[in-house]
Amino acid sequence: MSTPFNIAIDGYSSCGKSTIAKSIANKYNFRYIDSGAMYRAITLFFMREDVIKNKNINFDLLNQLIENVKVDFYFDTKTKSSKTLLNNQNVEDDIRSISVSENVSIVASIAKVRKKLIAIQQKIGESKNIVMDGRDIGTKVLPNAKIKLFVTADIEVRAQRRFAQLKKTAFNVSFSKILKNLNDRDRFDISRKINPLVKADDAILIDNTMMSLQEQDMFLNNLITKYL
Repeated sequence: MSTPFNIAIDGYSSCGKSTIAKSIANKYNFRYIDSGAMYRAITLFFMREDVIKNKNINFDLLNQLIENVKVDFYFDTKTKSSKTLLNNQNVEDDIRSISVSENVSIVASIAKVRKKLIAIQQKIGESKNIVMDGRDIGTKVLPNAKIKLFVTADIEVRAQRRFAQLKKTAFNVSFSKILKNLNDRDRFDISRKINPLVKADDAILIDNTMMSLQEQDMFLNNLITKYL
């Protein structure tokens, strides 16, 4: 690799952003940062501390507790996967629950939360050779990333993927509930006032509705090798 650089990946929920990011990280020895996991972790913290109840935010309590939240990652050498730490506790499985999914967009729309996590993400990005996925990575977090991708897929396909993923876990949830959750999250992500989900002007669009993983990997490899 001639020059260190970063890769920013944005897009809708359950469109395969993390799959793409992990594949790039493994093949090209980049550090993978799942910004969505950071928002999920802080959402889990707020749920546990009763900051959020019935999708209502107690802002007085949030302001008291937000500085107590520490989100980090570590690489599990046994499973060869990244794990999310909330105040030094592994919460990788807990943050994938449907209850967290139902609340994360609300939490992610809070200015104080975004300011805190974006500062952490930008600090991480200073080290270069980072591949980071999320909603505002190319537009806000890493605006100078060498490669920017914007990933999308048909919502029914995304729901099927998420349903298949959750069936392998202890979470029991119906397809219809997942579909509703994705529709709700799309609406929140697109319409929020602070750093909404938008495609950066210089981002490359990937619609993987009909793409196999092999086709997607081939496309990405051809793209990235142009910069190496």
